[in-house]
Amino acid sequence: MVNYIFELKDKVRDYECDLQGIVNNANYQHYLEHARHEFLLANNVSFAKLHDQGTDAVVARLTMQFKVPLKSGDEYVTKIRVKKDGIKYVFLQDIYRLPDMKLCVRSEVDSVCLVNGRLSDCKELDDTFAPFFE
Repeated sequence: MVNYIFELKDKVRDYECDLQGIVNNANYQHYLEHARHEFLLANNVSFAKLHDQGTDAVVARLTMQFKVPLKSGDEYVTKIRVKKDGIKYVFLQDIYRLPDMKLCVRSEVDSVCLVNGRLSDCKELDDTFAPFFE
């Protein structure tokens, strides 16, 4: 059993689908990013505040495995786990179709921080994420 630390439910909108009637692959990145941002907000982390303090968290690498496509009107849930690998914050995110919980996308997102323009650890993120690290 996977121990997720956060989940966000949403619904596919018509304009996110391609001519085949399924969600265009690029839109899954939006779903993943939106869930990460909501996870941060739920833990009182603001990208704007971090930026104002000289820290920018950016995606360094992203991989996605597509399993089952989502279609217009489908409801889904994005689930998150997080781990630390050196200076990387690795978000392991899975998207499941509701209500049958079919796995649609499995992803791994490596994020790093630039502190005053230099690649570095971020104390605020380390402190916030420490309880969640695998």
